[in-house]
Amino acid sequence: VAYLTIFHILFVLFVWTYWKSIFTLPVQPDKKFHMSYADKERYENEERPEVQRQILAEIARKLPVYTRTGNGGIRFCDRCQLIKPDRCHHCSVCAICVLKMDHHCPWYVLDNWIFLFFWSIFCFYLSFSLALCCFSLQGELTNGRSKFHVLFLLFVALMFFVSLMFLFGYHCWLVSRNRSTLEAFSAPVFQNGPDKNGFNLGFVKNLQQVFGEEKKLWLLPVVSSQGDGHFFPMRALCEAQNPLLANEEQWEDDGIDEEPHGKATQKEISCVL
Repeated sequence: VAYLTIFHILFVLFVWTYWKSIFTLPVQPDKKFHMSYADKERYENEERPEVQRQILAEIARKLPVYTRTGNGGIRFCDRCQLIKPDRCHHCSVCAICVLKMDHHCPWYVLDNWIFLFFWSIFCFYLSFSLALCCFSLQGELTNGRSKFHVLFLLFVALMFFVSLMFLFGYHCWLVSRNRSTLEAFSAPVFQNGPDKNGFNLGFVKNLQQVFGEEKKLWLLPVVSSQGDGHFFPMRALCEAQNPLLANEEQWEDDGIDEEPHGKATQKEISCVL
């Protein structure tokens, strides 16, 4: 009875998180990031690339956008005709821009995006999958006809456990650094250049970004992430408000490679405030 109770609790939680991960619709950027008809016409009629970059810079001044392209320009999607919010990327499969943290990932058994503000559900999905694999490894071999079936189950559970353990550990490391999978391979570019720790606020604050400020909800498979996926607090802006914060976070995150940041402008400080 105890084994069946534990199994069904884990199974229900696993199915719940799997269902939420599969059927959650991709979130597109807000309308304020889309070009107006006048700006779109002015941008398309201009043939000089430098003038086009100036037009995008003028539009982006009204938006909370801080990441840049490799050449320092505003991140703009020609297909969706919008200014890309920070950590937003275009999906070649869905043909739209979505707020995501990982590629389309059928190899995760999830033919869906993993959203930055929906990251907690995916982490719970991995944890419950690991728990079910551990539960399956508790089987015992017998000399009956079911010996082959039990042995096959143990082998499959072990293979899934090893692969999920590495995947879960990798995502735990990403959460602790507040990095998306895309950012782990290619550092986001800011006004002062690439910075892989640009969104790293310290271990505790990184967990709050994904699991929310209510610590009692951290162990429950509910969406409690901060923000709406359009704007994310940045390390450089926090340090501009409080210079002592840089030293405090450095004590918390030993081993983080620091890169120099310039002083934040008045506009950046006012956006955070």
